[in-house]
Amino acid sequence: MSTVPDYKKIYWDILNEKYPEKKSRCIPILEKAKLAALDIIKLNEIIFDTDKQTEIFNQRHRMYDEYTISQILVYQEENKLNNSQLARHFKLSRNSITIWKKKYKK
Repeated sequence: MSTVPDYKKIYWDILNEKYPEKKSRCIPILEKAKLAALDIIKLNEIIFDTDKQTEIFNQRHRMYDEYTISQILVYQEENKLNNSQLARHFKLSRNSITIWKKKYKK
């Protein structure tokens, strides 16, 4: 039995029951073979209206898996961003990016 929530099912249920008008914007994300943490964050942004304080609070409590970290670092390479630019884009700490690069890029 898997301990990871079935995010696709959860978001499909939310969209079908409460936000059918937002479904078309979410379909490209939900049709991916595997959802990364960035996909979950994007779905939340599309579906739920959050104020600035909630966004700041949620940012402080985010955790990224290795797959998502690798996607972020690939995004940096593809878009030729420095650590500061990448940090602003994903609302991350520059220190986190530096640590990830040391740990995952060999």
